[in-house]
Amino acid sequence: MAENGLARRGRALTLASMNPSVKRVEYAVRGPIVARAVQLEKELRQGVKKPFTEVIRANIGDAQAMGQRSITFFRQVTALCMYPALLNDPKFPEDAKRKAQRLLAACGGQSAGAYTASPGIELIRQDVASFIERRDGGIPSRPENIFLSTGASDAIVTILKLLVSGEGPTRTGVLIPIPQYPLYSAALAELNAVQIDYYLDEQQCWALDVAELRRALREARQHCCPRALCIINPGNPTGQVQSRQCIEDVIRFAWEENLFPLADEVYQENVYAKGSQFHSFKKVLFEMGPKYSETVELASFHSISKGFVGECGFRGGYMEVINLDAEVQQQLSKLVSVRLCPPVAGQILLDVVVNRPQPGDPSYQQFNQEKQAVLSDLATKAQLTEQTFNQAPGIHCNPVQGAMYAFPQIHLPPRAVQEAQAQGQAPDMFFCLKLLEETGICVVPGSGFGQKEGTFHFRMTILPPLEKLQLMLRKLSQFHARFLQEYS
Repeated sequence: MAENGLARRGRALTLASMNPSVKRVEYAVRGPIVARAVQLEKELRQGVKKPFTEVIRANIGDAQAMGQRSITFFRQVTALCMYPALLNDPKFPEDAKRKAQRLLAACGGQSAGAYTASPGIELIRQDVASFIERRDGGIPSRPENIFLSTGASDAIVTILKLLVSGEGPTRTGVLIPIPQYPLYSAALAELNAVQIDYYLDEQQCWALDVAELRRALREARQHCCPRALCIINPGNPTGQVQSRQCIEDVIRFAWEENLFPLADEVYQENVYAKGSQFHSFKKVLFEMGPKYSETVELASFHSISKGFVGECGFRGGYMEVINLDAEVQQQLSKLVSVRLCPPVAGQILLDVVVNRPQPGDPSYQQFNQEKQAVLSDLATKAQLTEQTFNQAPGIHCNPVQGAMYAFPQIHLPPRAVQEAQAQGQAPDMFFCLKLLEETGICVVPGSGFGQKEGTFHFRMTILPPLEKLQLMLRKLSQFHARFLQEYS
C-alpha cells in the first residue's frame, strides 16, 4: 500500500533479520515459569481467588528478596560514600567513617559519582589482592591481574569473548558441567561457541569425574576446537563442594589437554556439610608446583551477590587472571575499557566485603554476629531441605553441601510424561507449572539446567525464612504425592 506515492517503509529489525545467536539464548531462572509467577502475583493483588495466598519465589538466589537482612557495616560504609554529609553523623561508627574516607579519597574528585579506571579503583584492586592472599595462605596476588566487574556474570562473559573464535571444525568449544548455571549456555549461544556437556555424577553427590571430562573432550574434538573448561565450585544448581583431590585432577587434565580453566567460585563462603571445605583453584594450582603454576592459565570469579553478603542488586564482583599472555591481557584491558567502568557502588561494597572489620574494631562484634547468623541459618536450612525431601516418596535429594540450592530428582509417572509431551512441554516443566498453579511455589525445572536423559529434577533456593521454607517443603512434598497419585 502506498501513501502519497511512496511505498510503506518496513521495519529495519525483525525476528527474521535479527542476530540468530540471540534467538538461541535461553535463561531458565528468569524464563516462562517466572513470567507466569509474576502474572499470578498480579492476579492475587487484583483479588482473583487462587488455592494459595502468595507466590513463593524459590527460583533464584536473591537473598534479600527472600528476607535476608543486609550486613549493617557494609551498608553503613556504602551510605557514607554515597552521601558524605553523613560523615558528621555521630550514629555511624568511627571504623565505618575511616573506611568511607579512604575509599572516597581513591575516587575521582573524591566522589562516588565519578568514573573510575576501567578495571576498577586501584585501591580496591589492591584490597582484593590482599584478600586473595589471606584466603590462599600467602600465595601472592597482584592487583594488575584483578579486574572488577558488574557482578561475576559480567567477568565470565568478558573472558569467554576472548576465548571464542573460529568457524566450523575450528569453532571454540567450552566444557561446562551438567547440570549447569544457565549463564554459561546463554553466553555460549550468544557468542556462537560450542557447548560441550560433561555430566556430574549424581550417584556420587554430584562429583566431577575426570573420566567423564575425557569422554566429553574426545567426542567434542570431532566437530570443534575445545579451549576452555568451566567449573562451578561450590556447585550451582547442585550444591556440591569439590574435594581437593578432584581439583588437582582437573588441573592436571587441563594441563595435559591445554585447556583454559574458568573457576566460578562465587559460593566459596557457602559451605555447610561436615567434612566439606572450599579449596580455591588458584591455591591448589600453586601448591602443585611450578610445572602447573607457571603454565596453566586460569580465570577465577567471585561476587558480592552470594556468601553471607547477598547484595545482588549492587552488581559487584571481580575476576583474577593467572598466567595470561601479556598481549592478551592488554586486549582484556581494552575490552573492559569499552564499558567505561563497573558501578562504583558495587566496587565500594566489594571493598568492604574483602576488607571487613577485624577483632578490636568498633564494628567487629556486630559484624561477626550478623555474618555467623546468616551462615548458621543457611546451614540449618540446607540440612532441613535434604531431610524433608528424602522422607517424601518419589523424591531424592543429595546433601546440600554448599551454595544456596537443592536440585532434587523427582519421579514422574509415564502418564505424566506422555501428557507433558502431548502439550509440547518438558516433563519437569509440566510438573513445575502445575506446582505453581496449585501451590504458588515457583521453582525451575531441571531441564533448564541440563540433566541426564530420562531423569527429572527441579532447582529451588534454600533462602526463604525458616518458617516459610518449612511450609514450602511440606506443600511441595504433598503436591508431589498428589501428582504421583493423579498420574499413576
